Amino acid sequence: MRKTLVLPVAAVAAALLLAGCVDNSGGSGGSGGSGSGTKNSYGVTKDDALAKTLPSKISSAGKLTIGIDATYAPNEYKDSDGKPIGWDVDLADAIAAKLGVTTDYTISKFDNIIPSITGGRYDLGVSSFTDTTEREKQVDFVNYYSAGVLWASQKGKTVDPDNACGLKVAVEAGTYEDTDEVPAKSKACTDAGKPAIQVLKFDGQDQATNALVLGQVDAMSADSPITEYAISKQKDKIQAAGKTFDVAPYGIAVDKGSKLTDVIKNALQSLIDDGTYTKILTKWGVQDGAVDKADVNAASKQ
Repeated sequence: MRKTLVLPVAAVAAALLLAGCVDNSGGSGGSGGSGSGTKNSYGVTKDDALAKTLPSKISSAGKLTIGIDATYAPNEYKDSDGKPIGWDVDLADAIAAKLGVTTDYTISKFDNIIPSITGGRYDLGVSSFTDTTEREKQVDFVNYYSAGVLWASQKGKTVDPDNACGLKVAVEAGTYEDTDEVPAKSKACTDAGKPAIQVLKFDGQDQATNALVLGQVDAMSADSPITEYAISKQKDKIQAAGKTFDVAPYGIAVDKGSKLTDVIKNALQSLIDDGTYTKILTKWGVQDGAVDKADVNAASKQ
């Protein structure tokens, strides 16, 4: 936090955003090209052989257009200038650099990204997508990380994710926690004759976290690196509720059947092999979920 003033409740909600004074609300548009496909802090250089495999449309454009929900720190969020940062961004930039192109990000609501890929607006979706068989019906995923689900509660308040019937739980709209995990827990409650979980959906993860910090909900559910990061930033206000569960692969979303899928997979594998991938994850403190092999559509193979 940049200021320690005592603020009214409305101001506190704004001040407690995970990235400090940055507005991380996800809009429907707003482009923020990083340009780091040609200039990066990890020393990645163009691989001519890989670059030749790019679809001609992308090669001619000289860039990868990427949809991103920049509210999911530390994976992807905004800096003080409103540009996307985070380890997902660093990884996407490194992939682009390996292919000799730049990155052009468009900040979007999470649940708008996949439709924009299938509609041809974005080449990729880089936004901590959990690879699920249901999502694989719409897009292909290049798998690059393993993450679980981790709940958080207010400091000093015990919440059991497996016994949350009747509680208010914050989630980001369109995430796995919103579409699969919490609804399944709520159904188990009602099947047992207990009150359903009251799910409060927010457009951005920062808003869901703020709701917990302010005591508007009993708990929040998010991917493990996001919850761990939120706790590290608000450790005097929130705490882990239970342990990580439902570990699943993250995937970079690509249009179904696109030739670009294998190109991204091979570029990622090159970054894994040369150590850049490990450097990126270690810099951001998320190396526990590292993989040693790039894969495609891992969810359908489990």
